[in-house]
Amino acid sequence: MRTLYVVTHPQATHHVEGRVGGWYDSDLTPGGVEAAGRISDALRAAIPDASQVELYSSDLQRTKQTADVIGKRFGLEPVFDPRLREGSFGEAEGHPQSRWDELFTPPPAEGDRMGHLHIPGSESRGQVAQRIYAAMDEITRSPCEHQIIVTHGYAFTFAVAAWIRMPIEALGYAVFKARSGSITTLHEDDLYRGRLVLRLAATEHLEG
Repeated sequence: MRTLYVVTHPQATHHVEGRVGGWYDSDLTPGGVEAAGRISDALRAAIPDASQVELYSSDLQRTKQTADVIGKRFGLEPVFDPRLREGSFGEAEGHPQSRWDELFTPPPAEGDRMGHLHIPGSESRGQVAQRIYAAMDEITRSPCEHQIIVTHGYAFTFAVAAWIRMPIEALGYAVFKARSGSITTLHEDDLYRGRLVLRLAATEHLEG
């Protein structure tokens, strides 16, 4: 059996500064670092001590910092993979939200939603899906029973869609919402090979 835990990084500086994220390399805030500790505690409680565990992460600073906290809790070295990055938001990255509002072009209601560019210089949904699907395919080829993946809020949709093997061409309208610092638990059984979504974007570990 295999269980994946998909973590969305907690609060980062671009959140509190009102800046557009994407590939803009923001850090965790002090509150985000505290939340990363809570995430690591929740994962440690969920995964039996004797289990083999692998840890993968986006290579952007806010996810690296989150993965480093988790890695120390488990005694693991994270594998940093740029394919797990947030979507690139092109010319808006690192700028105030007002710049996004100036540049943003909404996708068509019908037609080529996967190839549409919301912002000049950005990635399309199709491009984000292709790289995250490739990363997820490689991760799930590993026989490890417990795997942790640290990624981003927009990228999260594509990670979950890859897990349930949703065809990329069906992703033009699909969105899975997750708060910062959430943990999603995915499971595959050995007999039926069903791809379960056991818990989607849980955040109760952040409370208290």
